[in-house]
Amino acid sequence: MGAPVFSPQDDPELFALAHKELGYRAAYAPNVQLGDRDRINAFVKAFQKQDIAIAEVGRWVNLMDPDPVKRKANLKTVTEGLALAEELGAGCCVDIGGSFNPDVWFGPHPDNLSAAAFDLAVENARAVIDAVRPQRAKFAYEMMGWCIPHDVDTYLRLIQSIDRPAFGVHLDPCNLVNSPERFYQNSALIQDCFDRLGPWIVSCHAKDLAWEVELNVHFVEVMPGTGSIDYPTFLACLAKHPAHPPLMIEHLADAAAYDQARRFIMKTGSAAGIDFG
Repeated sequence: MGAPVFSPQDDPELFALAHKELGYRAAYAPNVQLGDRDRINAFVKAFQKQDIAIAEVGRWVNLMDPDPVKRKANLKTVTEGLALAEELGAGCCVDIGGSFNPDVWFGPHPDNLSAAAFDLAVENARAVIDAVRPQRAKFAYEMMGWCIPHDVDTYLRLIQSIDRPAFGVHLDPCNLVNSPERFYQNSALIQDCFDRLGPWIVSCHAKDLAWEVELNVHFVEVMPGTGSIDYPTFLACLAKHPAHPPLMIEHLADAAAYDQARRFIMKTGSAAGIDFG
């Protein structure tokens, strides 16, 4: 498990130690440039010393931007992100599949779940992987409720169509919950993800989901432990996974909130016999 750590990154050893002191065994990639080999090596050694895995390099840009100039630049950003993940020994570089929305880079659009979007997701993933040819890091799309991949079946089709060993699965159960059925049956949804996508899962995000009641369906992200996601099932599935993919807490306001989420996850895991040590 890991989370953002609110400590300076000037000294890689102190930054890695800050993760260790919080009980984390995983970390988000540090802020380092691809060409800065000395600093990359310093972070790699510091995290290895503390037995902490670098989970993922996030490159949050729109690979389906309607503007071809922006799309090309974004593809370069993600390609460099995968190269950095490879240098850091990170588990993956992750981005969303993309959106045709011209105003909000991750927003809904009527063509986001179309055959054209699927084909572009395949093309982009192949381009990124083939440019880097990583031996350790994977490239993965984070699941989204209104962008490809939006369900297990689509992710399986992507894996088959992309046809690259370096393509993996990034699991975020909250992002898959886009209907009342999935909200109330999220235990089965989580289990299905691990049952069918398990061999490809390289990293997971930890957050929670609540339903704010109004005249239409409105789900909101909340702190782990304050929503309806079945964490005992989620953690049990992670514990059984032979590769033990990292679980990364995200989208919280400050260090205190992350600490509260960390304590909830550790307590829930401990109750189920899961050791985060």
